[in-house]
Amino acid sequence: MKIDAHHHLWDLSAVHYPWLMAQGVERFFGNPAPIQRDYLLEEFRRDAAGIGASVHIQVGAEDGWAEAQWVQRIADSAADWPLAQVAFCDLTDPARDAKLDRLQSLPSVRGVRQIVGRAPGEDAATGTNALLDTPAFAEGLRDVGERGLSFDLQLIPELYEGMARVLDGAPDTPVALCHAGSPHDRSPAGLRAWADALRLLSERPQVICKLSGLGMFDHAWTRDSLRPVIETCLDQFGPSRCMFGSNFPVDSLYSDYAAVLAAHAAIVPEPAQGAVFHDTAARFYNLP
Repeated sequence: MKIDAHHHLWDLSAVHYPWLMAQGVERFFGNPAPIQRDYLLEEFRRDAAGIGASVHIQVGAEDGWAEAQWVQRIADSAADWPLAQVAFCDLTDPARDAKLDRLQSLPSVRGVRQIVGRAPGEDAATGTNALLDTPAFAEGLRDVGERGLSFDLQLIPELYEGMARVLDGAPDTPVALCHAGSPHDRSPAGLRAWADALRLLSERPQVICKLSGLGMFDHAWTRDSLRPVIETCLDQFGPSRCMFGSNFPVDSLYSDYAAVLAAHAAIVPEPAQGAVFHDTAARFYNLP
């Protein structure tokens, strides 16, 4: 059984996603218009042929608690589909402890995510990069680990150095690096710079790497264009610290699910596939 360690679901009548429903806005990942519709577990399961369990990652809901409750209802209604979730929590919120207590009342919650960086231009507008210099964020990251939760980390290579310092203050918090650390410059020079910087994270043993969302900065991707990213992650982290994620339905903007899965399977060496497509995610997110 394969596990998809990074995907999203949404019911637009149940939870509001301001970023998703924006009109006439071109984002770093493309134009969201084709995915401005419900994407429910039934459709995901049809798309994800060959997958038998998954991890839902928070995805910018207006109300993160409402999203987490909705995902729990989906998990409860799908007895034959192991579904874990990573929910949103603002680790700088003075009410952080109460909000984490509330999230931990949901059996499907395994960890939290608060995005540090998405893309250079957008980060300048959102200001999320400032989390790295915010003491409450570092304190919250330690708190997450002390509670037995994990943290999903999304950021860009320019932030690795600052993040490494924060991680050193939370060595017992398991961290999943989303989207291979978002290498947004896919030129040969850009990939070399990313690979060099990535060691700041791969050398920290609490960090594992998701092979996910690779189309967001490579909309016309091919297996050859994905290969250096996947091979670098496998080399630096090792298969036991890498796991597959589709990032659907966002990555459905560029290809279908079967193509994404086939491309990863063609690049990941056969002896490493058990770890990448099941074991790492099962261990990290406590799935079958």
